[in-house]
Amino acid sequence: MRTYSRRTFVKGMGILTLGGVLGMGITGCSSTSSGTGASSSTAAASKDSVIIAMNTGSEPAAGFDPCIAWGCGEHVHEPLIQSTLITTDENLEFVNDLATSYKCSDDGMTWTFKLRDDVVFSDGSKLTAEDVVFTINTINESSKAEADLSSIEKAVVVDKTTVKLQMAKPNNALLYTLAVLGIVPKKSYGKKYGQNPIGSGRYLLEQWDKGQQVIFKANPKYYGDAPQMQTVTVVFMEEDAALAAVQSGQVDIAFTSATLSQTQVNDYELFVCETVDSRGISFPVLPAGSPEREGMDGEKHKVGNDVTCDIAVRRAINYAVDRETLISNVLNGYGSAAYSVGDGMPWSSDDMKVETNQETAKKLLADAGWAAGSDGILEKKGTRAAFDLYYASNDSVRQAIAYEFANQMKEIGIEVTPKGGDWDTELYPHQFDTPILWGWGSNSPVEMYELTYSKGWGNVAAFDSDVVDAHLDAALAAPSIEDSYGEYKLAQWDEDKQVGIAPKGEATWCWLANVDHLYFKRPSLQVAKQKPHPHGHGWSLANNVDRWSWS
Repeated sequence: MRTYSRRTFVKGMGILTLGGVLGMGITGCSSTSSGTGASSSTAAASKDSVIIAMNTGSEPAAGFDPCIAWGCGEHVHEPLIQSTLITTDENLEFVNDLATSYKCSDDGMTWTFKLRDDVVFSDGSKLTAEDVVFTINTINESSKAEADLSSIEKAVVVDKTTVKLQMAKPNNALLYTLAVLGIVPKKSYGKKYGQNPIGSGRYLLEQWDKGQQVIFKANPKYYGDAPQMQTVTVVFMEEDAALAAVQSGQVDIAFTSATLSQTQVNDYELFVCETVDSRGISFPVLPAGSPEREGMDGEKHKVGNDVTCDIAVRRAINYAVDRETLISNVLNGYGSAAYSVGDGMPWSSDDMKVETNQETAKKLLADAGWAAGSDGILEKKGTRAAFDLYYASNDSVRQAIAYEFANQMKEIGIEVTPKGGDWDTELYPHQFDTPILWGWGSNSPVEMYELTYSKGWGNVAAFDSDVVDAHLDAALAAPSIEDSYGEYKLAQWDEDKQVGIAPKGEATWCWLANVDHLYFKRPSLQVAKQKPHPHGHGWSLANNVDRWSWS
């Protein structure tokens, strides 16, 4: 698998002042009232335009280039400017976009896609199989690409409207990646493509003021239904600036967090979207001093922790944590208990769920030989049940989660010391030897595979099981996505073999909460039905912005 880095997304882009942005002349969810009163300020210039405030991390550092990171990578979303072979609907069912049909060979080693013949790029050139093949092979040959297409050996042109993907190994989950992979034009693609993208999607990039805003216009050459929103402006702001923009009526919808969700804002309501955006803590399963491993940053790091390598500790923590209290105290109730990286998805397993029970947790620890020391913290053979917990210091919600978790663990005699830090200098170097509070979650089983498979790019627990690997490989090799679900569930817990990553098994993670995505929204703005949002409070909201409207 390609080395997968979160680096692009976790680095802050600096605080952007509200005045700096507004001075440029900006022309599965529920809603609750968030203010009363009247305001004459209206951000929308007309009934076919909208202004969206996203966090600064949503601005694509490499531009709007699918061959690098736009639409794919960690924060997956539909690329808007480019078309994709297929896409997913509100129920996460696959539907055709550029493709008119597709099929996989019985051995899983060849995918064949038939394409529409009526698609042109925004420069007027015709989109053909050559462009699809060029896009896929360019990504596979690039070290900068965030999309993982390594299961494809190569893409080949059969004729102008037919593409074959020759696989290096079976991978039915490839469809999820293709559903967000924008197709670029072979003839006009170059190093500066991300700054001035040519696509065949619903929108054109009209203007990009880096560090401030981007403006999209509806593509008149688009082959599908014309967008209802003809102009979409996205402004990039820090959380406080986004709130100020709402309070002054300068934007139509703006991201916010649970910590600001109780703020009353005239003429706006709180718009709540359910997610698979999970917060969870990784547990190194090996003892300190184990052989170094290459991490998600491409560097080698120390491996192992003498506390979390004890399976009793990992299991006890899963039983002891009170997820509902954490959600209430930290998220103001805007979230749901998390037990895996894909709760509610067809591949999730009920065996990942545990009922909070401190007595069970204490018994697991006592039976494993952990006893209270003079300060009340458990000890075993000279080792204190104490460890650091790293979290991203620029995330106030993760900080609050870390401290709430630490308070709860003290009740069972485990000492947790939260430590905020930067990903590059502090979190990545400790990804294999210290618990870290992560954010994961996508509308595909790919992350569950990669966080669990022995050689997965996200296996920070350093967990290795031939049985689990076999189930995961069988899932990818299944004849269809639907046929893979059972194997994913067995990787989480195989009752016959008593093996898996579930809390009653190896308990490699402690999942805490799925964090609702919150927005302040004008009540008259009708946002089309949303898919469950993946990790990343940004572009996923705008997947279907072409179908938004004003009432």
